Amino acid sequence: MKVSISRGVRRALAGGVIALQLALAAFAASADPLGSVTGLLLPRYASLKSDRVNLREGPSKDHRTLWVYERAGLPVEITAEFEIWRKIRDSEGTEGWVLHSLLSGRRTALVGPGKNGQMFALLAAARKDAELTAHLQSGVVVNIRNCDGAWCYVDVGGVKGYIEQFRLWGVYPGEKVE
Repeated sequence: MKVSISRGVRRALAGGVIALQLALAAFAASADPLGSVTGLLLPRYASLKSDRVNLREGPSKDHRTLWVYERAGLPVEITAEFEIWRKIRDSEGTEGWVLHSLLSGRRTALVGPGKNGQMFALLAAARKDAELTAHLQSGVVVNIRNCDGAWCYVDVGGVKGYIEQFRLWGVYPGEKVE
């Protein structure tokens, strides 16, 4: 049995297939990419686990060391994954590869990066008119306890309080951290 499809029906079917392909491509582009090794979202924030972390030019120990971080807890952004290596970016935009075992999922943030010498208010409540708990100098690393998209509850050296989320590097604008 031979089935005959008119030219108009063929055009409609072809148009539908193209529309479906475009819709799938748009969905894939809008969806957050997942790491090929961990299946976790990319990019994402993490922190340095050790006080000595080599940042390498590529994902192997054969690649030259670009930089040595000497600050455990420093927040970094993971932008790619390759086997046991993670491509990271720091608050100054420096990028390179580190061993995954030198990274922690513990969320930390840098206060006021690039604002050398400035002080930032740590408040007793998540509002601008709240009582002052402490002043934090730019460059201080804080532990993030939670964020609601506008304010983060943090602690540093046993001192706890709230800071406006946009003043931190280590949490995305509007991101909620539980």
